[in-house]
Amino acid sequence: MFSASLLTTILLTLSVAANPVVVNRSPVTLPISRRTNFTSVHNLLRHDQNRAKFLKAKGAAKAAGLPFQQDFDINEVVQNQAVSYVAFVGVGSPATTYDLLIDTGSSNTWVGAAKAYVKTSTSVQTSNKVSVTYGSGSFSGNEFTDTVTLATGLVIPKQSIGVAKESSGFEGVDGILGIGPVGLTLDTLSPGSNTDIPTVTDNLFSNGVISSNEIGISFNPTTTKNNDNGELTWGGTDPAKFTGSISYSPLTATSPANAFWGINQSVRYGTSTHILATTAGIVDTGTTLVLIATDGFNKYKAATKATDDDATGLLKVSTANFNAMQSLFFITGGNSFEMTPNAQIWPRALNSDIGGSAGNIYLIVGDLGTPSGQGLDFINGLTFLERFYSVYDTANQRVGFATTPFTTSTVN
Repeated sequence: MFSASLLTTILLTLSVAANPVVVNRSPVTLPISRRTNFTSVHNLLRHDQNRAKFLKAKGAAKAAGLPFQQDFDINEVVQNQAVSYVAFVGVGSPATTYDLLIDTGSSNTWVGAAKAYVKTSTSVQTSNKVSVTYGSGSFSGNEFTDTVTLATGLVIPKQSIGVAKESSGFEGVDGILGIGPVGLTLDTLSPGSNTDIPTVTDNLFSNGVISSNEIGISFNPTTTKNNDNGELTWGGTDPAKFTGSISYSPLTATSPANAFWGINQSVRYGTSTHILATTAGIVDTGTTLVLIATDGFNKYKAATKATDDDATGLLKVSTANFNAMQSLFFITGGNSFEMTPNAQIWPRALNSDIGGSAGNIYLIVGDLGTPSGQGLDFINGLTFLERFYSVYDTANQRVGFATTPFTTSTVN
């Protein structure tokens, strides 16, 4: 039996071969698939902490107007992120379909990690080399422009594409679909390092394919390793994926969070335990956990009566303490977003995948690794985004959240 994602891929390929033209469609939705990949039992927290270090360093360099050192040393190599969402993207004409990680924390789109780049009549190599590091992986190679297809009949001509000659940290996927702010592409090209590279979203908008320069993303919690349970919408939002209205927060002006999809936010546990005062942080699909600054993390640990688990690196709570847990509230843009106790735990059906024990209850809130007051004091990662619909609005410089049918799910 064909899966929905496989059928989409087949239709995508046939459409590109028959009709490689730009069409006016807005908004446009693309199904995305959730995957897990645990190459070590300690990957979950270490991957996220390493990525956080990297993002903070990159944002700080950008704020200082300095070239970012692509070989930035984060001290510890961790292969691949534990949880990722993958889009099936066509490149070339006729198209070859690549499985690309969806990343709001970077903006280059590239292929060639697992499946080799296939040149066609639309492939044009530029004079630039391209190199990007991600905190838990990297790639380097050549820049091409090529036809990119994101959904059936939805085509971008002459999109900048990185073609990897070398890559690390991307097992089982072909590259990245970068949907972060365009400024993150600065310093990734050589010799054209002082030039921003228009992102896929930028080109969709400038070509008139979408009427709004924004992206809506739907993720859903799941208790299975791999699941076609996500959706990315260009040029608008999908009301079928959220409940109520979307509440927006302006992008933060605080460095280094302002280099990314950064917002100002406070965090409260229960009715009165203040975890973090209003501070800057980011929303990032490349981070699995919810990370908060060390001082806030310690308050959360005490409030939940959690203990450290050596096997996974996460916090764990007893059944009694879990039953007594309260909601965790994220307050941004004058609105409060509630993560219930069930939303704060790792799916118990997947405990063994992170090196945990079947009977334990692990928390998905982790230590960012640095104290608050450094300009990037939290990361709302996938475990947050699986409970809330999110919108990334370049035109109006804001990020939006809305509740979904899964916000209060007890699936975990």
